[in-house]
Amino acid sequence: MDIATVLGILSAFGLVLAAIFIGGGVSLFVDLPSLMIVIGGTLGATMINYPLRDILGVFKVVRNAFFDKNVSNSEIIRMFIGLAVKSRREGILSLDSEIRNVNGEFFKKGIQLTVDGMEPEDIRNILETEIDFIKSRHNLGAEIFMTMGSFAPALGMIGTLIGLVQMLQAMDDPGKIGPAMAVALLTTFYGSVIANFICIPIAGKLRTRSKEEMLTKEMMIQGIISLSNGDNPRILEEKLKAFIPVNNR
Repeated sequence: MDIATVLGILSAFGLVLAAIFIGGGVSLFVDLPSLMIVIGGTLGATMINYPLRDILGVFKVVRNAFFDKNVSNSEIIRMFIGLAVKSRREGILSLDSEIRNVNGEFFKKGIQLTVDGMEPEDIRNILETEIDFIKSRHNLGAEIFMTMGSFAPALGMIGTLIGLVQMLQAMDDPGKIGPAMAVALLTTFYGSVIANFICIPIAGKLRTRSKEEMLTKEMMIQGIISLSNGDNPRILEEKLKAFIPVNNR
């Protein structure tokens, strides 16, 4: 669980709710027509903009904003050093028995290609191609949330216009002005909250997660190529340490 994401959501919504309670109560800020306009309109516009399979797939990607499943870089280095020592002692084919102990399909695939005797340059090309497609899927998830973040305020403005039209038509009936004005103001409020508290921050976190994962996978490629070339474990370790900030080595 990513504590920063959870704390960010709790603090953002918590402080806004606290301010609402202090100002008079949350019931003043609950309006079903406004929610229908903003949430329904945002989802509808997003479905028009993207194929349904991409929208359904984004729910799998959004888990990356809340859960960090990447193995630490130090653990990856330790694993590669162990594999390098075994390979130097028993030969590259001995790594076949270690594949099941490796974490992650990308890592396993690289070791399997190495055991199969594929040329280092071919291994690099295959794994880099896979990285490109993984990056593309990640970027799509972030892009969808950014799109929703742009639609939500726009739907809020549409709701405001609807509320103003209803208010102007009810000028001769003071009892109808209040509900119409509530729709006008609350739709803008809902659109801003959804965009700035949910959609845009999640898109940013997904991009950050993607960059971290791509760096980890680049480090894996370097380690796999070193294994394929039969590098000394000490040399392999120094190559992989280059991917880690100096203060964390």
